[in-house]
Amino acid sequence: MPRLKDKYYNEVAKQLMEKFGYKNVMEIPKIEKVVINMGVGDAVGNPKALDAAVNDLMTIAGQRPVITRAKKSIAAFKIRQGMAIGAKVTLRGDRMYEFLDKLFNVALPRVRDFRGVSPRAFDGRGNYTLGIREQLIFPEIDYDKVEKIRGMDIVVVTTAKTDEEARELLRLMGMPFSA
Repeated sequence: MPRLKDKYYNEVAKQLMEKFGYKNVMEIPKIEKVVINMGVGDAVGNPKALDAAVNDLMTIAGQRPVITRAKKSIAAFKIRQGMAIGAKVTLRGDRMYEFLDKLFNVALPRVRDFRGVSPRAFDGRGNYTLGIREQLIFPEIDYDKVEKIRGMDIVVVTTAKTDEEARELLRLMGMPFSA
């Protein structure tokens, strides 16, 4: 089986070089990593909610997540410093490309009334952030075993210098942007 990176990247690199006029192949933007973050606010009162979120994230990403902890105490939310409040996974290499392939071609089209993702969710430095309302759009998640529907943030970190370069890179890789 050809590696997904090679399948995508050879075609994408040629098109990016033509469009932006790069003189060196090292100038071509690449996807560096994908970070999936799931905040679990109800972990304050129910520690088992965090375990369920960790299992869902592990099933989706194929890699064990890291538990994130509160940086400072917030009395209004009953959060103390160091309390476990979420989980995140950083994907690189082949796992990253497999996840993106699954996200673009399987998961996002399963979103109800899906018309594409916003082309304006870039941060000014070529990184894209996508919020998902429910983890059920991923085919690995069994609907009957889900305790609570949770959302997640997916951040695609690229080496692009501008948002325009990153948008073109993601578009060529198959991200379904809305018009």
